[in-house]
Amino acid sequence: MTVLKSNLVSEIRNRVAEVVVGQDVVVERILIALLTGGHLLLEGVPGLAKTLLVNTVARTIGMKFGRVQFTIDMLPSDVIGSEILDQSTHEFRIHKGPVFTNLLLADEINRAAPKVQGCLLESMQERKVTLGNKTFPLPAPFLVIATQNPIEQAGTFELPEAQLDRFMLCHRLHYPSADEEKDIYRRQLNMGLSRPKEGGAVPRSAFDMIADGPVCGIDDLVEMMEQVQTVHVSETFTEHVVRMVRRTREHNALEVGCSPRAGLSLVQAARARAFLHDRDFVTPEDLFSLAEDIVLHRIRLTYEAVARGLSLRDVLEEIMREV
Repeated sequence: MTVLKSNLVSEIRNRVAEVVVGQDVVVERILIALLTGGHLLLEGVPGLAKTLLVNTVARTIGMKFGRVQFTIDMLPSDVIGSEILDQSTHEFRIHKGPVFTNLLLADEINRAAPKVQGCLLESMQERKVTLGNKTFPLPAPFLVIATQNPIEQAGTFELPEAQLDRFMLCHRLHYPSADEEKDIYRRQLNMGLSRPKEGGAVPRSAFDMIADGPVCGIDDLVEMMEQVQTVHVSETFTEHVVRMVRRTREHNALEVGCSPRAGLSLVQAARARAFLHDRDFVTPEDLFSLAEDIVLHRIRLTYEAVARGLSLRDVLEEIMREV
């Protein structure tokens, strides 16, 4: 990796750290998704800065950003757009939805009905949207970062398997450490007031701390994506990935194993992680670091395994030891 690109990655991380406390692993996962064109699902309880983090990264890289707040009463047209009858010409015209952007934040995606969740399948897989009898390509690059609340919470729907498999990574956020939480409070207490030109004042939030000028643009991102494509993946690494993916289909505690898409995601994400760690080759460390985020949301336990008290992590750890 060139020194220029290495410095650029550091600048992006530092800019995000000015707004979001901690969450270094989440930032890495977002960058992996951006560099590979994969989609990312972030799972965690409300209040862990998921929306703030995605917003900060988008503005740091200078990407066109769109956000959709998913709710129970949403329709697919609220996301992808629709045909609208023009009263003056008596003809239908196309109204494009917020999906026509570079980075789409699907906020709390599992609070919408499955019909609405499914409207993103075409755009996530084929990078296009069909409205009426016309098909429109989406901007390049195009990436969906979705957030979801734990399914145990009220008002949530479980994402269908076909939708989950479209996400390259599913990262589960945890509460900050005591020191990080103290830093969050300290920053908020020192933010002061925001005074609009129209008069009055409101307390500033972390969103007001996002710097206006981006660190890099789309062209820089494309150059880094090209660098990722040159990262070497050995035959041995590929064999380990194949063995692990196939083992998920054969394990007696799993009802649903991984598809070939999971293996592809592992190889591509490993390349991007190696790039972010200033390496031009992948290592077993990349595989072990990424396995949980790439595999867990794609596998399902049998009823017998659930009754025995097994968890998906238990099964994955057993498979990884065999690999």
